[in-house]
Amino acid sequence: MKLRTVISKIEEEISIRQAEDFDNVGLLCGVPDRDVSGILVCHDALENVVDEAIEKNCNLIVCFHPIIFSGLKSLTGKNYVERAVLKAIENKIAIYAIHTAFDNDFFGVNHGICSQLGLKNMKILQPKENNLKQLTVFVPKEYSEKVKEAMFSAGAGSIGFYDECSFTVNGNGTFRPVEGSNPFSGQQNIRENADEDMISVIFEGFKQGQIVSAMKTAHPYEEVAHQIYSLDNKNHHVGLGMYGELEEEMDEKDFLRFVKEKFGLEIIKHSAFNNKKIKRVGVLGGSGASGIRAAVSKKCDAYLTGDLKYHDYFLAESKMLICDIGHYESEQFVSQQLFEILSQKFSTFAISKSIEKTNPVNYFI
Repeated sequence: MKLRTVISKIEEEISIRQAEDFDNVGLLCGVPDRDVSGILVCHDALENVVDEAIEKNCNLIVCFHPIIFSGLKSLTGKNYVERAVLKAIENKIAIYAIHTAFDNDFFGVNHGICSQLGLKNMKILQPKENNLKQLTVFVPKEYSEKVKEAMFSAGAGSIGFYDECSFTVNGNGTFRPVEGSNPFSGQQNIRENADEDMISVIFEGFKQGQIVSAMKTAHPYEEVAHQIYSLDNKNHHVGLGMYGELEEEMDEKDFLRFVKEKFGLEIIKHSAFNNKKIKRVGVLGGSGASGIRAAVSKKCDAYLTGDLKYHDYFLAESKMLICDIGHYESEQFVSQQLFEILSQKFSTFAISKSIEKTNPVNYFI
């Protein structure tokens, strides 16, 4: 199977277009037309992981963190990034990064954390804004279903866990073909009255090109009357962080012991105890200080994340227990999640999960 086909199938499950704008995701190095012999899934595509891929005859590394984040001006092997990329290129190994595309995915990083904690009623903590659009198109009634099917196939009409969502209103449209036109119906210089449906669908903005193209291909008119609007609605099924509820509430210290056990931790840094029960828990894998205020606004009793600074702990305002469990530790289930997704998607070649240690942080207990 060609690399470009493998990538296309991966992106059917995890859309790379839902990544954050600052991120560097997708194919970082590799030739799209090359055949894939095996996939190695890892957290960080470091040099020791590239060595592992060589040993296992895997010529595609699917990593969580992008090894290339900012621009490379040279490739001389002078640092850990260049050494890993050079070795991958020299051994014809492609590297594909998924990072915040999986952070923003409903069943991604933060869903994995919540599942490990056994949380119920999970919801996105920081839903995507400026993400949704609405398309309205006017169609001859007898072509209404054909146009809807085309738009649905291109990704329109998906709202949360529902798809093929649309709204149709019937009415009477008018138009007058003038010189130069080649009308589907009617005659030049005579006003035409047509029995038309007005179809409305919602879609994620990055799908606009493919949806409009599919709609126009299925539509019989020479000039297709349609409008596209940007919506203020938040996308509550895509975004950073999640929150949910424990089966049973816990004391603060019992909750910390529970987290240590579930995540295999030696230490947890946390804000001051508030002498309140823990029931609703917010999470954000990786560096999650940006989600503290959102967790407070959602009335979370505790918030788990990593990479917190001194002043971040004050943001609890005695309303919530803030817990820094470590960057890697909060994302430690990602490789297994990706391994399971890819194993279900591909059966014609080997999928391996890296056994190499890539967490740069160590603890002396």
